[in-house]
Amino acid sequence: MSIQGSQAAALRWDLSGFGDEIDDDPRVQAAVMRALGASHIEVRSAWGTNIVDLSEEQLAALKGVLDEAGLNVSAIASPIGKVDVELPVEHEVERLGRALRAAEVLGAPYIRIFSFFYEGKAPEQVRDAVIERMTALARRAEGTGVTLVHENEKDIFGDIPSRVADIVTSVDSPALKLAWDPANFVQVGVKPFTDGYELLRPHVVYLQVKDALFADGSVVPAGEGDGEVLRTVEALRDSGYTGFASLEPHLAEAFSLGGFSGPYAFGVAARAFAKVLEAAGVEAG
Repeated sequence: MSIQGSQAAALRWDLSGFGDEIDDDPRVQAAVMRALGASHIEVRSAWGTNIVDLSEEQLAALKGVLDEAGLNVSAIASPIGKVDVELPVEHEVERLGRALRAAEVLGAPYIRIFSFFYEGKAPEQVRDAVIERMTALARRAEGTGVTLVHENEKDIFGDIPSRVADIVTSVDSPALKLAWDPANFVQVGVKPFTDGYELLRPHVVYLQVKDALFADGSVVPAGEGDGEVLRTVEALRDSGYTGFASLEPHLAEAFSLGGFSGPYAFGVAARAFAKVLEAAGVEAG
């Protein structure tokens, strides 16, 4: 290990989480996140409206709620790239502009994005179109001070490690990095740490926390599934990772643009991840 004993214990990650998995009301979101000891929140929606559809007045109001609670924003959890790859390039570039505005107002350093649905086609048929669109998104973000993080997800081009690596290396932009989601890898038959960590670690800047079972793809609290969460946390620790760990439990319901847990299940997820961190000698808050 490159970091051991007291060095590992000294590592501290910023704890965050998807507020709308708790409640539609951002005041409830903020209260629960603070009660769990989090310093940040990840914003996907507020008052039942997706982040890219919030008005300027709503963004300002949301900023006020989070400031009052003493929470910073770790990332804008946008739906960018969760559309069919056949849509024009400009479609998602325009929506990214709205996500960038939200990041500016809320002070978020990251925006989560995806790499396009392609139902009825083989991955190699859409590869060039995906790279073209991901490159356009990265170019739009360059110079803004915000980094796009691609989330691996089932049913999009970047679902397995080799294609995720293809995206980030082919686009080759400082404005495009990776978020690591172990549950999503499990749901496409990948052992996350075993099959993907070494290949993708140089590009990973953000950790999303959820776990899943190979048996049926169901999502479970971190450390209770097949997502090799502890091994990944230990490896990130040893590499000196000091970024965000963002809870995205999906313990009550999952759907195409997100998921829901509710306050109680969100707390269950937070406590499960705390056990993982304790085992790895990492602090978070």
